[in-house]
Amino acid sequence: MDSTARARSRAAGGNLPAEVTSFVGRRREITLTKRLLAESRIVTLTGPGGIGKSRLALRVAANMSRSFRDKTWQVELGELHDPDLVATAVIEQLHVAETSTGTQLDNLVEHFREREALVVLDNCEHLVQACAELVDTLIPSCPGLRVLATSRQSLGAAGESTLVVPPLQTPDPEQLPASEAYEQYAAVRLFLDRARAVLPEFEVTADNAPVLMRLCHRLDGNPLAIELAVVRLRSLAPRQLEERLDERYELLSGGRTGAPQRQQTLRALIDWSYDLCTEPERRAWAHVSVFSGSFDLEAAEYVIDGTAERSRAASLVHALVDKSILLREPDDGPSRFVLPHTLREYGLEKLWAAGDRPEAEARHRQWYVGTVWRFAAEWLGAEQVEWVRRLRSEQANLRAALRSMTEHGGESSEEQQADERTSVPHGPAVALRLATTLGRYWQLRGAHSEARYWLDRTLALTGTRQAPRERAAALASSAWFTLLHGDVSGARRSLDTATATLEGHDAPLERAHLTRTYGMAALFDGDPGSAIRLLETALEVFRRGAEKEGELFTLIGLGVARAVNGSERDGLELLDDALAITTGRGEVYWRSWTLWAIGYIKTITGRTDRAEPALKEALNLQRRLDNRLAIAFSLDTLAWVAHLRGNDRRAARLFGAAGGAWESAHSTPNLYADFAERHRTQLVATREALGDETYNESFDRGYHWQHDTALDFALEVKQRSRETQRENVHPMPLTSREREIAQLVAQGRTNKEIAEQLVIALRTVEGHVQHILTKLDFTSRAQIAGWVAGMRSEQGE
Repeated sequence: MDSTARARSRAAGGNLPAEVTSFVGRRREITLTKRLLAESRIVTLTGPGGIGKSRLALRVAANMSRSFRDKTWQVELGELHDPDLVATAVIEQLHVAETSTGTQLDNLVEHFREREALVVLDNCEHLVQACAELVDTLIPSCPGLRVLATSRQSLGAAGESTLVVPPLQTPDPEQLPASEAYEQYAAVRLFLDRARAVLPEFEVTADNAPVLMRLCHRLDGNPLAIELAVVRLRSLAPRQLEERLDERYELLSGGRTGAPQRQQTLRALIDWSYDLCTEPERRAWAHVSVFSGSFDLEAAEYVIDGTAERSRAASLVHALVDKSILLREPDDGPSRFVLPHTLREYGLEKLWAAGDRPEAEARHRQWYVGTVWRFAAEWLGAEQVEWVRRLRSEQANLRAALRSMTEHGGESSEEQQADERTSVPHGPAVALRLATTLGRYWQLRGAHSEARYWLDRTLALTGTRQAPRERAAALASSAWFTLLHGDVSGARRSLDTATATLEGHDAPLERAHLTRTYGMAALFDGDPGSAIRLLETALEVFRRGAEKEGELFTLIGLGVARAVNGSERDGLELLDDALAITTGRGEVYWRSWTLWAIGYIKTITGRTDRAEPALKEALNLQRRLDNRLAIAFSLDTLAWVAHLRGNDRRAARLFGAAGGAWESAHSTPNLYADFAERHRTQLVATREALGDETYNESFDRGYHWQHDTALDFALEVKQRSRETQRENVHPMPLTSREREIAQLVAQGRTNKEIAEQLVIALRTVEGHVQHILTKLDFTSRAQIAGWVAGMRSEQGE
């Protein structure tokens, strides 16, 4: 049995997002989808944009979670535009461990081979072939795996079943039922639910019920069309809205007779929204369509107006939010906005028609190149945690910028001139620097394969004689990520190529980075003597050139190399030097690695009483950055400490938690030979001390913990954390009935649905919900849902 992370019986519980709006209708489609999944291992939900494919898929997955031993998972592909990254996206979003051998598909096959899980591949239509290849590879090799895909067309995968998602049920306008019977139609219920979100006082009456039913028929029961139309209730009565829709459909029906009626309807609604915008608002809509995923106000201002200064663009963004074109993400941090897929496609169409797309995409590239340059300049300081948060939010846009740069061979002439004014290399050199600089972030996220993918794509832009310094740096970065995959020989080949690239060039710092990486390869390969010689050479150059990050990296590697080679005191002195540098700069990334190295050295030399404080301090810092690889190293080493101090049950749980962390980091302890050997020794000794049954039980418990639960256990702060939460977050306890209602609110139930389920009056439910909000000091149902999820996490559910 593999000692790094043995095959487990269950996964950690899935990653389905919480529903933030109520789910209406679709009982028949839910039943049919479940039936198809029972009969076929690949089911695709198809239908036009806005019909509700994703919501249906996620509802089915949530309902079926208990049917799969390893739970249900979502992979969102809507903002991914590179077919070659489909497998990488699955690995990243499911936290699948990567290995040095085989392809990404091989890693996925290995991950799912003995698991029983349902994976939702969401928004596949622009990646149909890549998704089909993924499914065709996984399904035959993984008998417990089922895939539920959403796409505007079928994947064409072997054994695929498809279900066309129909519109929500609407009444026949020629034979409308009695006014009080409106609720039998899902489209009308959705309209009413969303109308009350826009106008809380909105009520159905005998007069407007027929209008609502006719409106939903005119909207073809398309959920997105309903959402767009409902916004107009802010300024129009239902009957006025109906009249405007009738006029618009008559005007627009002439030029799109070849399109399905549902698509004509949705297009008409979007056209109407577009026509209601002012000309500057239309231009802003078109320009922000170049963003991928969410974006902040400053980025929008730059793409719209070409300046990051306070400008009219801010008011345009707010106007688009008010018109429900842009959506504001529900987050307590700085405002971020997202353009729904269908409206984004519409905006891009308008951008093309106006001839503005090259300019908008160039500004998008400029903004995110500038963002990465600022990240590089500020990284080695006190803003690291904030930078990691920001880059995580911008990941889809960073991918889009890299893709655009590799497709355009670098930059536009406008971008080249801008770079020349700031003495920054332009063209392919910028793309190389961009990919290399982002390596810091990709390592934090455990995205080693994606890092190599972009480095390879940017390296392909240049010949062997072009941009030698940038090429050498990119090759050195690629070598490092190859090392993190455990492939020492592959890393050395990249380093040899980089060395040849610099031949004849005066580039001492670039050569020092190569020497440092050669030294780390030797250390990983179990040759500390060679590592010491190479790292000492690199350290001298870094110190002479005042290259602090290179110095820190080298000090840590050299400190560990000297210690494992028998010179513990010398190793710890080097690590003390590193701590002094990090303290002066207020940074936490290199400080956390330094503290881990100190804890590691003290552990292997038997001073566990001094090792544990250093490891816990390291883990606290790593938690702030969500540094997945470092967390895995620290949890694993803390497991050794627990065993060496005679607490084998704690050690087994920590080994389990570390197993989950290694997977989250897409890595294993095997990447570093000395560490891997000590890991196996301590794990086997722990198992022998407990016996297989007790060890497996404890290991599994640690492995199944949520991320924060595992870290709290390792840091021994879980109980204090609970007490703090009770004191500060919900000081007034809920009654049993209030807790029951809070659970139903978290499930997305409306007050009426709760009243029906509990057989109590609607007014009673409303009173309970208000009491819950008051006691918890909340203002929304979404906050109640978050609190319920947090309580479940605390209780280990």
